[in-house]
Amino acid sequence: MIRRNRPLLRFKQGLTDPAKRLSSWSLTEDCCGWAGVRCDNVSGRVVELKLGNPYPHLYALGGEISPALLELEHLNFLNLSFNDFGGAPIPNFLGSMRSLTYVNLWGASFGGLIPHQLGNLSSLRHLDLGGGNSGLYVDNFSWISYLSSLHYLCMSRVDLQRDAHWLDSLSLLSSLSELRLPNCQLNNMISSLGYVNFTSLTVLHLPSNNFSHNMPNWLFNFSSLWSLDLSDNSFKGHIPSTISNLQNLYHLNLSVNMLTGRLPESLGQLKHLEIVLLFSNSLCGPIPSQMGNLSSLSSLYLGTNKLNGTLPRNLGLLSNLVELSTKNNFIEGMITEVNFAKLSTLKYLNMSSTSVVFNVSHNWIPPFQLEYINLAYCKVGPKFPACLQTQRSLQALYLSYGGIVDTAPNWLWKWASHIDFLVLSYNQIYGDLSQVMLNASFNANSNRFVGQLPHLSPNVVVFTITNNSLSREISSFLCQNMNGRSKLEILDLSNNALSGELPHCLTRWQSLIHLDLGSNYLFGKISEFIGSLFSLKALHLHNNSFSGGIPLSLKNCTSLGLIDLAKNKLIGNIPSWIGERTHLMVLQLRSNEFFGDIPQQICRLSYLIVLDLANNRLSGSIPRCLNSITAMAATHNPIKDKFNIVVDYSYYRYPEHLLLVIKGRESKYSSILPLVRIVDLSCNNLSGGIPTEISSLFGKIGDIEYLESLDLSNNHLSGEIPVSITNLTFLSHLDLSYNNFSGRIPSSTQIQSFNALDFVGNPELCGAPLLKNCTEDEGPQGVNPSDGNGEILERSWFYIGMETGFVVGFLGVCGSLL
Repeated sequence: MIRRNRPLLRFKQGLTDPAKRLSSWSLTEDCCGWAGVRCDNVSGRVVELKLGNPYPHLYALGGEISPALLELEHLNFLNLSFNDFGGAPIPNFLGSMRSLTYVNLWGASFGGLIPHQLGNLSSLRHLDLGGGNSGLYVDNFSWISYLSSLHYLCMSRVDLQRDAHWLDSLSLLSSLSELRLPNCQLNNMISSLGYVNFTSLTVLHLPSNNFSHNMPNWLFNFSSLWSLDLSDNSFKGHIPSTISNLQNLYHLNLSVNMLTGRLPESLGQLKHLEIVLLFSNSLCGPIPSQMGNLSSLSSLYLGTNKLNGTLPRNLGLLSNLVELSTKNNFIEGMITEVNFAKLSTLKYLNMSSTSVVFNVSHNWIPPFQLEYINLAYCKVGPKFPACLQTQRSLQALYLSYGGIVDTAPNWLWKWASHIDFLVLSYNQIYGDLSQVMLNASFNANSNRFVGQLPHLSPNVVVFTITNNSLSREISSFLCQNMNGRSKLEILDLSNNALSGELPHCLTRWQSLIHLDLGSNYLFGKISEFIGSLFSLKALHLHNNSFSGGIPLSLKNCTSLGLIDLAKNKLIGNIPSWIGERTHLMVLQLRSNEFFGDIPQQICRLSYLIVLDLANNRLSGSIPRCLNSITAMAATHNPIKDKFNIVVDYSYYRYPEHLLLVIKGRESKYSSILPLVRIVDLSCNNLSGGIPTEISSLFGKIGDIEYLESLDLSNNHLSGEIPVSITNLTFLSHLDLSYNNFSGRIPSSTQIQSFNALDFVGNPELCGAPLLKNCTEDEGPQGVNPSDGNGEILERSWFYIGMETGFVVGFLGVCGSLL
């Protein structure tokens, strides 16, 4: 017994085991009773080591794999999956353990070259490598062809691109039944194979590789295949009609490719098909009616293609269908009860962003109990669909842009109490919500609701009701009694007619991460209690009548990534502690009454992408340290790295948004907000020159075109425009107008491409794009006062008269200065 234990104890000695998973391994106990060890019932020899980690990332073994395993001559099963060997190479000596039939090292953090010696394991039937953040790679895959007994091969995230003949080697494995090579950086699948020996394949999974050619014809000759996954590549061309050869196929996934052409009618001959995933391609034409012959079909995903025509009525006869998605297509026509006649097992329905019109009778009782319905952008109105009240298992409902012009029915609120998400945005639904108790997360943006805000249960996570006609005091909502601690994370009440001051009851909403009360009639000081929202990432209080200063308690909100206090009556200095909010990416304080210097501490905000302090009473000079805001010229996207601009939930995606003024025009930025880079210090009392350091403030990030704007107009800046400003070659907007700059405008293709209006109002400035030429006495950056100021002003007003949009923008941005 002791002799049998020793190899395993030496193996244990090389391992790290912080969770004491191998605590039963001791010299005094028979190894056949140790955790993870199995012995043969007759001979007592160790035949299996089952040391896969059941709790990935928590109780992982690590360290080194000892050659002592070689003494276990009869070991046929080795499982070390989901452990952490820190990028160590797979030991070469494993190739000498000829009794092995099962090897699983998946997700065990091995790295480096996979040893060719594994090709010596002629009895191996199951080989599972890679997974996780694998650093494994293969330089020559020919060794795989010697594993003549291999039935199962998975090499997830193993880099196989170094061997262009990977497929030739695999095709020699006559016993191979399952081949799984996801994320292997493969880019070439030869169109014809001289010899195909792996005709026993039942599973072929090659997703998330780099294939960018047509699917080869030989793929559709494996009559035994029951699962084919080629998703998330760039396959081109048509789906061939020979797909009907795969008569045993039950799972087909060709999603997220570049496939074109029509869906082949021969798909309808695959009578065993249960799962069809063809979404995110460029497939066109109508959905073949033959799809209605697939009586075993349970999941059909055809979304995000270019399919047109009407939905075949015989799809409504697929009695086993559980999931149906036709979203983001050009499908049109009437949807009636016939389309759902036999769909008694349907749970998931997504027809969003199509042009279908629902025309079902008011008293229709559907045969199904759905869990998810998305009919956004489908015409379901003008009446609110009454059939919904029969759906008692629903978890999420989306009826945005549904053409509903109706009062919210009385049954809606009680019925909605059992679902997770209710989205009714962009309709014309009206009613008074003051007596409503919401138990579901709710989006009713851009409707016609009036009166007081509803009551919320603690279970509501998202509540957005922007752009309605809700009124009354905000305190009646924020101070409502609640049975339990609120879970609310997203609260957006912007663009209503709410009034009053922010109350102390803010302390009841400590789970908030996004708060938007913008564009209401709120007033008074911003409550110090706002500092109790410790999880807050985004704060929008713009376009109200708040007064006083920025509350000191906001320092407590250490996760803040966005502060928008624009268009209020705030006063005082910009607090220096803002520089401590290191996650801050957006700081918008425009159109207030802040005064004093721009604090140097702002330069610590290295992730800032929007700095808008325009239209205040700030004085002093532009901080020379602004070039420390490295996100403006970063080579990566800091939004993704440091501040999640999009909040994701199981059924709902809430993108962060911001109203920005660029070129004098205010627009809402949401999905492209991560691409914005803006510094706007216009309409203040700043003096001194432009720091030369500002030239490193913007830069191109890869091949992505970012919206980059620098506005220093309407200040008291003076001196020459530094030559270094020509380094800002990726600026899409530059405005230096109405200052006291002098001398020649630096020459560069970028600078001269801007409008003359971006430089007007600087009487001593000359050179293109202004019409005022510099005299010969003026050097490249010389200053020579001119007597032609009247002419310049006259021409300036001429330009303004020609471009009325500038006048509107100027009045809007700096109206208080006129």
